[in-house]
Amino acid sequence: MAETLADRSAPERSLRTTMRHRSAWGAILSVGCGTALIAVHARAYGSWLIDDAAITFAYARNLASGAGLVLQPGAMSVEGYSNPTWLALLALGRAWGLFDSGTLLGSPDYVVFPKLLALVCCAGVLVCTYVAARPLTSRAAWAPLVAGAVLAALPSFVIWSFSGLENPLYALITAALATLLLRAGLAGTLLHPHIAAASGALAVLAAMTRPDGAVLAAAFPLLAALSARSAAIRAIAISCASFIVPFGLFVTWRFVHFGLLVPNTAVVKGGIALGAPQLDRLGELLAYPGWPATAAFLLGVALLVLRRDHRTALPAMLIPLALAVIAYTLLPQDWMSQQRFATPVWTLAALTTALVVTAGLAGHRRRWRVALVLVVVLAGLVGAPRLHRDAAAFRAAPDVPLCSIAERYGHVPDRYADLLGLRSGSLLVPDVGGTALTSRLRIVDLAGLTDPAIAGHHNRGDMRGLRDHVFEHAHPTIIHAHGHWSAVTGVLGDPRLARDYVLVHADQVLAPNQDWIRREAVPDPGVLAVLRADAGRRIDEINHRDATTPTRACGPVLRVGR
Repeated sequence: MAETLADRSAPERSLRTTMRHRSAWGAILSVGCGTALIAVHARAYGSWLIDDAAITFAYARNLASGAGLVLQPGAMSVEGYSNPTWLALLALGRAWGLFDSGTLLGSPDYVVFPKLLALVCCAGVLVCTYVAARPLTSRAAWAPLVAGAVLAALPSFVIWSFSGLENPLYALITAALATLLLRAGLAGTLLHPHIAAASGALAVLAAMTRPDGAVLAAAFPLLAALSARSAAIRAIAISCASFIVPFGLFVTWRFVHFGLLVPNTAVVKGGIALGAPQLDRLGELLAYPGWPATAAFLLGVALLVLRRDHRTALPAMLIPLALAVIAYTLLPQDWMSQQRFATPVWTLAALTTALVVTAGLAGHRRRWRVALVLVVVLAGLVGAPRLHRDAAAFRAAPDVPLCSIAERYGHVPDRYADLLGLRSGSLLVPDVGGTALTSRLRIVDLAGLTDPAIAGHHNRGDMRGLRDHVFEHAHPTIIHAHGHWSAVTGVLGDPRLARDYVLVHADQVLAPNQDWIRREAVPDPGVLAVLRADAGRRIDEINHRDATTPTRACGPVLRVGR
């Protein structure tokens, strides 16, 4: 009997179905392994969260509980955060009982929930990597593993993705935008209205996750302009409108609600900077993974350029990457270590590296593939010891741990108030995240992030005016300052401090590091002696915990008195 066409096609369809299933399982396994690599690195930092993240935690708590967008219940509404999308996720978590409510998976949920969100975002980045690689190579399933390995090797990416800040969400949005542009460019649909609108919407999300994310709104117009087609003008207009209209409405709401066009945090930190320091920052960024690794990356991109069939994919990767690098270099210098603002740079560089390895190598002769693999491995080996040292150093002394702040500037001042019988009072302090979560005292933010009056003085460099505000208007019951904030503001050197306050505690850690209380609040020398003895004992215990377990959690909940 003659074999029919259906008879011949059935095995072929079965084979294609089997191959698709294998590819899907391979991609899932690759995403899982890449995410696991990142999680293993993140585990090294334990329960550490940066105190600045707790500012958003406090806003999320008060928003979810009905107190509004305030640092503390009853406080003035100030936009002391710059990450509304991340804040919204945390507030939803609290409303659902997953965050700031107790324990989750046997650990404090204020630690677990933001870190789980971070892990999900990292997995999302790797899914984007696979989606981007699929039209370029049959080896797309390897791309998430490559990207995951690159990101897991970078302490900067892992530290700040699992710090409690918005970095992982920013990374996911950035990866999604680059993937959208790449797939649309390869499919010839870049100038379609829905692609233009989606790119603008993603740029809005980026700008509402990090203020510098607004720079990504330029990615689609720049890429569309390269097409030199008449339809590009219409597509660019749609993309710009998709960004300007919703973001403009948000800025209008911000102005009506807070009285500012930018977050209060931006008032403190200032705008973009231009000059020689920006070139230094660019050099620091390129040198961070090691110059051999940077050179290997550029070599891989050059090899991809030689592949004519893959050449169109490059602008969709490199334009967002270039914009992320520009944004990083123009931002004011940040006090936090390990290149906190570089997260989108590492994300896009890892995505591009994965495409180079899985797609770029496939079309070259075997000796070129072997040579590039050897270069990549050698570059990784050269840079690995320094990256390992960076990770170990941060693990031993992480930046401003949330738990340390909650214990030192939340619990200790409240203990002062308890011993003095104060039912109300105020606290001047520069670290307000953990403090807001645990103190019943009204916070006066010496750093200005949540205080518009002090923010204005920082913006103008008017430290005399700042001190006048503190001593003549705010009249805090308790004053604390240390290190940088003592030196910059001059609060501890102002003669009005000794006139109106008594010294309770001085510490050599981050010296000058001092606690002062208003004279009229301390009834007699005997009470002052009790305050000093109690403070010395408690603060010594906190300093010991900071030295021995800096990445610890501090109990199942962060509440006033707990």
